[in-house]
Amino acid sequence: MAASPILTHTLGFPRMGAQRELKLALERHWRGEIDAAALEAVGAQLRARHWRAQRDAGLAFATVGDFAYYDHMAHHIQLLGCESPRFGFTPGTPELARYFAMARGVQTLSGHGDHAPGSTCGAGCAHAPHPGEGQPALEMTKWFDTNYHYLVPELHADTAFRLGSERLFAEVAEAQALGHRVKAQLVGPLTFLWLSKEKGEAPFDRLDLLDRLLPVYAQILARLKAEGVEWVQIDEPILGLDLPASWTQAFEPAYWQLGKAGPQVLLATYFSPLENHLRLACQLPVAGLHVDAVRAPQELTGVADWLPAYKVLSVGVVDGRNIWRTDPDAALALLRPVAAKHTGPLWVAPSCSLLHVPVSLAGEDALDLELRGWLAFATEKLDEVALIAGLLDGRVAVNDPRLAAARAAIASRRASPRVHRPAVAARLEAAPEGCDRRRSPHPTRQQAQRARLRLPPLPTTTIGSFPQTPAIRAARAAHRRGVLGEAAYQAQMRAEIEHAVRKQEELGLDVLVHGEAERNDMVEYFGEQLDGFAFTANGWVQSYGSRCVKPPVLYGDVARPHAMTVDWTVYAQSLTDKPLKGMLTGPVTILQWSFVRDDQPRSRTCEQIAWAIRDEVVDLEAAGIAIVQIDEPAIREGLPLRRTGWKPYLDWATRAFRISACGVQDTTQIHTHMCYSEFNDILPEIAAMDADVITIETSRSDMELLRGFGSFKYPNEIGPGVYDIHSPRIPGSQEMARLLRKAAEVVPAGNLWVNPDCGLKTRNWPETEAALRHMVQAARALRSAMASA
Repeated sequence: MAASPILTHTLGFPRMGAQRELKLALERHWRGEIDAAALEAVGAQLRARHWRAQRDAGLAFATVGDFAYYDHMAHHIQLLGCESPRFGFTPGTPELARYFAMARGVQTLSGHGDHAPGSTCGAGCAHAPHPGEGQPALEMTKWFDTNYHYLVPELHADTAFRLGSERLFAEVAEAQALGHRVKAQLVGPLTFLWLSKEKGEAPFDRLDLLDRLLPVYAQILARLKAEGVEWVQIDEPILGLDLPASWTQAFEPAYWQLGKAGPQVLLATYFSPLENHLRLACQLPVAGLHVDAVRAPQELTGVADWLPAYKVLSVGVVDGRNIWRTDPDAALALLRPVAAKHTGPLWVAPSCSLLHVPVSLAGEDALDLELRGWLAFATEKLDEVALIAGLLDGRVAVNDPRLAAARAAIASRRASPRVHRPAVAARLEAAPEGCDRRRSPHPTRQQAQRARLRLPPLPTTTIGSFPQTPAIRAARAAHRRGVLGEAAYQAQMRAEIEHAVRKQEELGLDVLVHGEAERNDMVEYFGEQLDGFAFTANGWVQSYGSRCVKPPVLYGDVARPHAMTVDWTVYAQSLTDKPLKGMLTGPVTILQWSFVRDDQPRSRTCEQIAWAIRDEVVDLEAAGIAIVQIDEPAIREGLPLRRTGWKPYLDWATRAFRISACGVQDTTQIHTHMCYSEFNDILPEIAAMDADVITIETSRSDMELLRGFGSFKYPNEIGPGVYDIHSPRIPGSQEMARLLRKAAEVVPAGNLWVNPDCGLKTRNWPETEAALRHMVQAARALRSAMASA
């Protein structure tokens, strides 16, 4: 029994809505169909609904400040008054217009690629010049080791901070008016600086900006206290990272300064063990500490030892990163010793924000009852938090039917024969020596592939997908509902594939793709055809902005019962004499972007996927496809946040990729694609994947990411992205040529490919054609210059 009443809370809640209401409203706003006031009304409705769900579950607080129209880091950029000066915003530019300009970039005066002439664009203009005209969006990268992307703040040596937005305070007032007890949420000052990038000519240390930043945080806290906010959750997840000593030493004086300012502070850490920062976190001058007991259960005893009894200990025992039902007996076994040792206030919560899971199981009637019983989405996790807290402090009886139902579901999953397939286990055990090595080294393969493919210098290609038009989406939905028959569906998808191939030929691309018209998502498409996966109807999770993904539920052993892509790829290749890439998603990315089973090591699950993908690669080669791309954009995000865990992860992750890729002859060229992560610290491991060609995202960083590949002397071929596909902005051929010249300074021209940053499924055809035309022009101009030289 805990010494004091156990309060419950959540660190955050999904933003998009159960039916992706925010996504739809955002895209309507960007198309000019609704104004900012209508968008704000949708946001208010969602916030009210989500706060009500927290109250209905019996949580002590409604968390305010976790909502964002695009990204919470972008909201903090405005809250802290540090918008990048390159956008040139004037005082008259509306806050929401500035926000979307930073998030999405803004178009040049020559035209707006995202909406029709005469409409109003998402940056707040009506086809007249506006501040920041022609500026690319802020760089985007992964939020720690998740598949969520945040916008990277740009800081300069002279950056000044100020209280720049009233949005947080307005949302607090909203919640209070609805009768909620508010816990406000902020990204901590040190985490904000750590996740930012230094810009400008003069080198500086962004930690030096902390003294300018802290007074603004103090001002925010004072305002919150004045408005009746009792608790503020300040997230400092960088305490789970390997930090330089200067950053570690900055925490205590920073929080002494903030402690004078306002409400009680709950310092929140998550995603990683505290390790050498455990004592520091416990002794910081704050009123409470939240720890992630899902990722670091072994640290709870140490936290209970070091945390003073007068401080709140918030324990995250419900997994905020995955969708499996919480075992209440295991949670109680973890919590009871802590409750006995820590005599001060104890709170129970999810391990982290619930941003990373879908909203609710309501409406998931297509899932069979057994599997559905194994799952808990955000709304159900709120109930789990309340149940566990009630069981711990005695408010819930041990004969409560909710406890019986949870125990029955846990037992069902453990015993279900659908989870384990003996044939899959036998194949892994029988894997031959050398199954993860190509037959010859890359220089030998390169000669054989060049002889077969006969490509020009600086060959042009795309990453794989082409625009998913309303007609494509409607046909796929009609086919799924059974309204469109198989023959008609096949005919329509073939027509879309032919359209994509013809367009690529017209544009002059050298290596084509089939465009992926038949694919809903790069992971979901494959999961639907592999054993061991299940799918939800509305299990949407925000990836960035309005982009949502519906991760598969990977519940059992993985096998490939039949070919998945061969027919579509062979058909596309039959339409052209140019080489065409077979497009696959790699094993690590399928693993990372699924909700993965937690009853066996992730490495074993990944190897199972790798063998399934290998079967597909071999079948594509046998069908005459000369190039196969196995995308691995998620390999960097899978890294443990502590470096001590890097080597074991990289060993099994790169081996899984090689297993998938190494069943082919030397003449078959293997590509991979990676995006929106920092790769320079794992370049030896990327080289160890031994892909013949790697394509990476580099345009938002102005080719900064490529410099590491040059310094490392990356041995194989590489295609740095020359334009950002996540923005409607269409760069000109000269801008792309400039990036290509920068790339040629660090990569031998003979090893250089030309491509966009990522797939084009989220763009429309006019802007896609315009951008690719400029890309081809840039490649040809550089080829000509190289020939002259």
